[in-house]
Amino acid sequence: MSGTDAPAKGKSLKELDRAVIRFAGDSGDGMQLTGEQFTTESAWAGNDIATLPNFPAEIRAPAGTLFGVSSFQLQFGSQRVYTPGDRLDCLVAMNPAALKVHLCDLKTGGLLVVNTAAFDRRNLDKAGYAANPLDEPALAERYRLHKVDMTGLTYEAIKDLPLGTKEKDRTKNFFALGLVSWIYTRPLEPTLEWVKRRFAKNPSIAEANTRVLKAGHAYGETAEIFAEHYTVEAAEMAPGLYRAMTGNRALAWGILAAAQRSKLPVVYGAYPITPASDILHELALHKRFRVRTIQAEDEIAAATAAIGAAFGGAIGVTASSGPGIALKGEAIGLAVTAELPLVIFDIQRGGPSTGLPTKTEQADLMQAMYGRNSESPVVVIAPATPGDCFYVAYEAVRIATKYMVPVMVLSDGFLANGSEPWLIPDPETLPPIEVSFRTSSEGFFPYLRDPATLARPWVRPGTPGLEHRIGGIEKQDVTGNISYDADNHDHMVKMRAEKVRRVAQEIPPTTINGPATGDVLVVGWGGTYGAITAAVERAQTEGKAVASVHLRYLNPLPPDLGHIVREYRKVLVPEINNGQLVRVLRAEYLVDAVGFNRVRGLPLASEEILDAINQLVESKA
Repeated sequence: MSGTDAPAKGKSLKELDRAVIRFAGDSGDGMQLTGEQFTTESAWAGNDIATLPNFPAEIRAPAGTLFGVSSFQLQFGSQRVYTPGDRLDCLVAMNPAALKVHLCDLKTGGLLVVNTAAFDRRNLDKAGYAANPLDEPALAERYRLHKVDMTGLTYEAIKDLPLGTKEKDRTKNFFALGLVSWIYTRPLEPTLEWVKRRFAKNPSIAEANTRVLKAGHAYGETAEIFAEHYTVEAAEMAPGLYRAMTGNRALAWGILAAAQRSKLPVVYGAYPITPASDILHELALHKRFRVRTIQAEDEIAAATAAIGAAFGGAIGVTASSGPGIALKGEAIGLAVTAELPLVIFDIQRGGPSTGLPTKTEQADLMQAMYGRNSESPVVVIAPATPGDCFYVAYEAVRIATKYMVPVMVLSDGFLANGSEPWLIPDPETLPPIEVSFRTSSEGFFPYLRDPATLARPWVRPGTPGLEHRIGGIEKQDVTGNISYDADNHDHMVKMRAEKVRRVAQEIPPTTINGPATGDVLVVGWGGTYGAITAAVERAQTEGKAVASVHLRYLNPLPPDLGHIVREYRKVLVPEINNGQLVRVLRAEYLVDAVGFNRVRGLPLASEEILDAINQLVESKA
């Protein structure tokens, strides 16, 4: 089967440019696995893809409840795909709670596929339905409703297998996958191969999933209720080897690549926290690349272990989400004053405090820039897409080791768990990471600085004649002796800030997506890239003088940014916070930047950004 199959007998085949699909059900219904496998099928078909997994914030939410719904959304297309999509073309609802939570996002006339077996009185009550919504004429009038007894058909397909009721029930997600794979003409081969590998030691489970997947596909092909299905042709993409890449895995791989290029070992210290823990899981698989992972007893221990590793001559890396970054604050300050290379990943999530552990947010920018005691600046950079996390992690190591400075990477839950097709790079095309340790004692002082970068020398402990002290107490410049001199402290504070500013000399010219001058410039950072780009390009097709820039470097800012923002009548800054970068731009460049802010635990919608752009274009100067 392929994306260009001929239509089944009696069924019409319609070609689409793109489609947005969401699988939704109880957290035990396997929606994440279903979405991941559908994503793999779409990648095999050659489509461009963007995904949005959405997990319940309640880890053990009761089955069938609204707050226990799990979903996986993806957009796939024959053209460039920037976002997982704003509105759904197809919703697969495995129970009443999933229908109630997600129906509002389905387009009028969209395809609605429901598992009728779950719409019993008990589940309807849990979802707050007084009557079965599937019986209401309005639902079928507004959407293309397809009622399918997925549970019953699943049981029928595997009735002769020696499996218990729970084991059989768990396979119904593969019926949904098979059915939707038929609807959108997806190849089943990658899923069948995955089942064979995953359940190689359990042939009954492998057989069950295989049968149910094929049963769902056959149902779409033969059932009269499905009169048409769709195809989405392969996208034009640069030649090379691709794989589906999530942001967290990309961060881990970026660290691995940096370790290989620098020929340094990696010590990764972390405390488990959602949504950062997958980085620890991934790096723990790669000990052969001289990676040592530490699951510490708390966030402070995780950070200080990484700092100790950096003092010892390794790449020290630590990671957390916002609450954990707060706990690491004093340790990060130690890395600032000791001037050691430390990479910190902050996978931002909804807050404050514990907040929404599984939901995305962008509200840690001020924390990254100012969230430590005293003057303790660090370099702050942010990836734009899941695949871009690889390059940002690599860049973080390069900057940290070259300038002997902590670097914080601001990813977020959307990037961490989302995925996209990632072109595996040739390692030789990555910029070099040239590390040199001081070995000569002649003229050595621990704070004698490189004139270009202001980096102090990096010395491996035990190097003869280079014994020196570092720590949290202020040191005298050059000599490294403990100092309480007021003028020296003022000098050292300014020197550490200047070292961070000097990173700007390596920031490449800012890329402007659109005209160099015009009515509106949209400035973004982090995971808002896709939504902003989609909105701006739509505005441009409508003939509007609109452009966008997306910032990778947030501290320091690009040297040319001040000139760029003054070339537009209005500056719009979309963020998933209450207005943080917009405050920085106002203070730094004295421009009347306007914030577009939504803090809903979800990525921004490109349609809403487009509306904000249009309002500014139409407003008077």
